[in-house]
Amino acid sequence: MDSIDVTVLRNAAQWLKAGRRVALVTVTRTWGSSPRPVGALLAMRDDGAVSGSVSGGCIEDDLMERARAQLLAGERPEVATYGVSAEEARRFGLPCGGTMQLVIEPLAGDASLTALVELLDQCEHGNLIARELDLATGRARLRRASANEQLRFNGTTLVTVHGPRYRLLIIGAGDLSRFLAVIASGLGYQVTVCDPRAEYADEWDLAGVQIVRTMPDDTVLDMQLDAHSAVVALTHDPKLDDLALIDALQTEAFYVAAIGSRRNSTARRERLRLFDLDDAQLTRLHGPAGIHIGSKTPPEIAVSIAAEMTAAKNGVKLPRSLDVAQAKAEEERSEPCAVLAG
Repeated sequence: MDSIDVTVLRNAAQWLKAGRRVALVTVTRTWGSSPRPVGALLAMRDDGAVSGSVSGGCIEDDLMERARAQLLAGERPEVATYGVSAEEARRFGLPCGGTMQLVIEPLAGDASLTALVELLDQCEHGNLIARELDLATGRARLRRASANEQLRFNGTTLVTVHGPRYRLLIIGAGDLSRFLAVIASGLGYQVTVCDPRAEYADEWDLAGVQIVRTMPDDTVLDMQLDAHSAVVALTHDPKLDDLALIDALQTEAFYVAAIGSRRNSTARRERLRLFDLDDAQLTRLHGPAGIHIGSKTPPEIAVSIAAEMTAAKNGVKLPRSLDVAQAKAEEERSEPCAVLAG
């Protein structure tokens, strides 16, 4: 599964290849409450067809009308602002009087198509690319971006960042790994699955996800994990999971987790403590992995893990009620009371 941005860019390229005109719309600034964050991307075809979203539908309706009226057929990018007045906020459905600034970039012809294809090729190869758009000329150039680089717009130049900003290492190539890899790919992660076991790795065929057969702890070291990296151990095999977790917990990885029951998770922490990991490092380990949503099947567990990983990435501290171990313990304490009440 492609990330949203890649899907938008790919659809724009396909429309250009078919000879249509396209407008690429980017959210560059927001004030107050807004439906979409800075960097949200939308491609709009000259007949009003859209891919992606900048508002959830309200502003898109106005952009469609502009496209049908050929107001998006200019040669140079333009800046549009929605929701400045209370009347506009009501008209476009922006919550709490929110305001959005957009850059609308018209695309047409072989030159635009070639530039988009080059950008997509770089993204598909796992490269993080900055696209610098000069609003005065309408010309854009590509260059390598740093992991910490963000969208910038100074009124004359728009810099957007494309490609996988985050990496995810999944240890184990079972069914759960497959579902988690699909979700993470859609969230924009560059996903690597590590499993030295031939009976698992030989069956892996998920497009866009790298499969490696080295030992997981070696893979952790080879990847040189940083603050934009996450590691999830899913094999249930201490010989594969533990050494990789020991190394991962000593890196800057923002999320390190392992699947397992509460009992197995407690036993795992005791084993890891024998390898001189301190309390601060062990506290970073999420286990059992995921949040408490009553998940039982591999797809549901993958959603649970992806949700916890997303919260960690965004710096959101989850309530104790969503902690798997805490929630299940609370349920067990309440069960006798529920029986008596019945």
